[in-house]
Order: sequence, then C-alpha cells, then structure tokens
Amino acid sequence: MFNLFNLRRPKWIPRWLNLPLVIFIVFVVSLLFTGENNYLKINNLKRQINELKAEIKANEDSAAIYNAKVQELNTDRETLEKIAREKYGMKRINEDVYITDIK
Repeated sequence: MFNLFNLRRPKWIPRWLNLPLVIFIVFVVSLLFTGENNYLKINNLKRQINELKAEIKANEDSAAIYNAKVQELNTDRETLEKIAREKYGMKRINEDVYITDIK
C-alpha cells in the first residue's frame, strides 16, 4: 500500500522544507502575481494615478493663470487694447498702422 507519510525525503531537500510550506508558498505567489488583482497590475495602476494627479495639478495651475488673464482683460481696457493692436493688428478709426519687420 502506498503511504504518503512514509516517503523518504531526498538528501538535497532541506529538512525545514515540507509539503504544507511549499503549498502555502505557491498559493501566496499565485495570489501576488496572477489573477485580476495581482501586485504588478496594482503597482502599475498606482503609478498611473500618481501621473494623472500630477497632470491635474499642472492643468489647474495653468487654468488659474488663464483665468487671471481673462479677468485682467475684462477689467483693464488698456491691456485689451494693447493685445488687440499687437496680436490682431486692429486699429482705431482714422488711424494708420504701419507694420515692419525691423528688429
């Protein structure tokens, strides 16, 4: 009759290494590296979350800058006129504007 408990352990296997320990280690490793919620996937998702948080912070900062510029254009008529003249080439009635490329 075949008895699992009377099998002799080969000399190359350490004394502390037994079947329940091996099964437990294989189970833990399979939980960590396989399946839908594995360690590598969770680590990758955490990295993506941190990158997206940094991108959100940068976009909020630039949005604040643009909101300040819009507020300045809505309140300061001189700034609005300066931008209209320089960027869009607008002029007042009966005014001549000469554009040169001299630097």
